[in-house]
Amino acid sequence: MKALCHCVAIVLSCLAAGSAAQAQAFPTKVVKITAPYSAGAAPAVFLHVVADSLSRMWGQQVIVDSAPGASGFIAIGEVKGAAPDGYSLLAMANSHVAINPALYGAKLPYDPVKDFLPVAMFFYTHFFITVSTSGPYQTVPALIAAAKANPGKLSFGSSYVGSPSHLGAAEFEHLTGTRMIHVPFKDQSQMYVQIANGDLGWAFSTLGSALPLIRAGRIKLIAVGAAERDKAAPDVPTIGEAGGPQGLVVDSWIGLFAPRGTPPAIVQTLNAGVNQALGTQQVLDRLKTFGFQGAPVTPGHFAEVIRADQKRYAEIVRRTGATAN
Repeated sequence: MKALCHCVAIVLSCLAAGSAAQAQAFPTKVVKITAPYSAGAAPAVFLHVVADSLSRMWGQQVIVDSAPGASGFIAIGEVKGAAPDGYSLLAMANSHVAINPALYGAKLPYDPVKDFLPVAMFFYTHFFITVSTSGPYQTVPALIAAAKANPGKLSFGSSYVGSPSHLGAAEFEHLTGTRMIHVPFKDQSQMYVQIANGDLGWAFSTLGSALPLIRAGRIKLIAVGAAERDKAAPDVPTIGEAGGPQGLVVDSWIGLFAPRGTPPAIVQTLNAGVNQALGTQQVLDRLKTFGFQGAPVTPGHFAEVIRADQKRYAEIVRRTGATAN
């Protein structure tokens, strides 16, 4: 028995030494982050800035590969089953790991817990009710009144089925006793153009994604889905302050994930790198531009956030009856 224990101790010692050596050497080649966002979308632009910071930090190229579409399934499918060595990574939002499991159930083609490890959080952001500057819905009460007067006719957009903007609007419908038409978009820029042109009623949007047409004066933010006003847009009232339902929070985060089985030491190296990048001036400037809030946390804390969000969104899906259709 002593001999066996001694052998086990030697093996464990060798594995630990090997893992430490692997982490010290990492990365030794290109690191790829696959993202379910179009190249010009605010999240993808931000990820490129973080990747540039990591490249300089590690002396190895870090690239972002955009694979939008199918509610994130395309990007997720590319990384699911990849070698768990830290070189094939995935950017996912709360929609992919917390909303989709509740929305799709057994039909979901991946398991966010069994297939992936949470590595680091990039940022956190709120969603705003966005309307045309010249349209008929200049206030939240006007929007609600129009929806009640025309059941099933007023349209709202979202970035994809199962996105926070989709679930946020579903909860908005539930709380206001209205029924509207959901129009998902693969290209968010087209969604905002349709809002500006009056072809689409409204949408929940992040400040960063709506910024170009806000600056052009074609769309505007009339309320934010948050418990308190967002520091990035302090003049915009909360939905409750604006005359809508109290306490409606519509938010999102995007984080970094690795295939399950990636060595803990490499996960820690990746986490430390992202957290350090979030403190660089280049990244801080871009966070401010987009109205994002950096979220440097440990992998363990990130896992707790995911578990809480999964419980929260399962309840929202149950309460609102939201579907993947």
